Amino acid sequence: MVDYNLIFKSAIDRLHEEGRYRVFIDILRNKGGFPNARCFAGHNGPKPITVWCSNDYLAMGQHPKVIAAMEEALHDVGAGSGGTRNIGGNTHYHIDLEAELADLHGKEGALLFTSGYVSNEATLATLGKLLPGCIIFSDELNHASMIAGIRNSGCEKRVWRHNDLEHLEELLKESDPETPKLIAFESVYSMDGDIAPLHAICDLADQYGALTYLDEVHAVGMYGPRGGGISERDDAAGRLTIIEGTLGKAFGVMGGYIAADQTIIDCIRSYAPGFIFTTSLSPVLVAGVLASVRHLKQSGEEREAQQAAAATLKRLMAEAGLPVMPSVSHIVPLMVGCPVKAKKISDILLAEYGVYVQPINFPTVPRGSERLRFTPGPAHSEAMMQELVAALAEIWDRLEMRAAA
Repeated sequence: MVDYNLIFKSAIDRLHEEGRYRVFIDILRNKGGFPNARCFAGHNGPKPITVWCSNDYLAMGQHPKVIAAMEEALHDVGAGSGGTRNIGGNTHYHIDLEAELADLHGKEGALLFTSGYVSNEATLATLGKLLPGCIIFSDELNHASMIAGIRNSGCEKRVWRHNDLEHLEELLKESDPETPKLIAFESVYSMDGDIAPLHAICDLADQYGALTYLDEVHAVGMYGPRGGGISERDDAAGRLTIIEGTLGKAFGVMGGYIAADQTIIDCIRSYAPGFIFTTSLSPVLVAGVLASVRHLKQSGEEREAQQAAAATLKRLMAEAGLPVMPSVSHIVPLMVGCPVKAKKISDILLAEYGVYVQPINFPTVPRGSERLRFTPGPAHSEAMMQELVAALAEIWDRLEMRAAA
């Protein structure tokens, strides 16, 4: 007889042995007080902590306009959407939000999904099935959801070295000019904080007859005069075939979407199982996102404060001799290089300093590049940053990590 329990237990034991077993913190954020929160693990009752790794980059999940819009929608239409959009219908909030997102990216249409993961997986898988013989060219650091979508498309996949345009062109040259091609890449890569050269990639797409698919999940809301992402900041949106984004990071709520011309939107709406057979987002969530998108189209205050906070934290870490990685975006990665030490540093910060930052291990990043990933926001004060850096410097000395660096 097969010992199923032994198989499952061995899988978990391997994670413990490699030092990358993941522990999820038991937490409640304080409404209106972000980045302050309460932690419930390892002690009696809630303990005050400061959150340093949230993807709610601009604290829009705490914004009064967002909360008020969600409360109004809850009392107007109730909690759920009633099923898939085919069965339950298009809640009017969904139609309004899709129009706002299409406008944000200068596209004819947009389509909502339940998450950024689903929007990537469903769209890429469906595109590959609709384009006969398609080859998908994928940046090697693309998100797991993009990789899953490409795999499920059944297409031939060619991986190009991260942001290496010469390698991308080599691969494009090798393909038949008559073969459909799609270049899939991200704008901001969230683990290193670097940014793709959008126009140069679009130039290659034009030259070799390829479509382009840009994941902007770590950039929408964060860059551009209206929060349209790197593609807006760099005036490249009009050159991109499909722009994908999330509603759960800078916009502070939940969901994902794509924006493209109306025919492509209609194809994905009509063919993607991940859209067709999934209960649509609650109108309460959509109402919150709608308020957030509209606010960030008009306000640059949150973006400016966040960028200033990121620059300050990078400077303070560098001045303290900590191994902060080069980053041209709002992401502040601190290299550790060992899963066990990354977890230990995170544990000490939480237990002794009331600081929460989650260790980032394989498979999110390659083995040997384990790190702590900080995302300072508009509400993180310089005093908070100085306290954080002092704590990190003390732990680095305690664990004798400077000599090993």
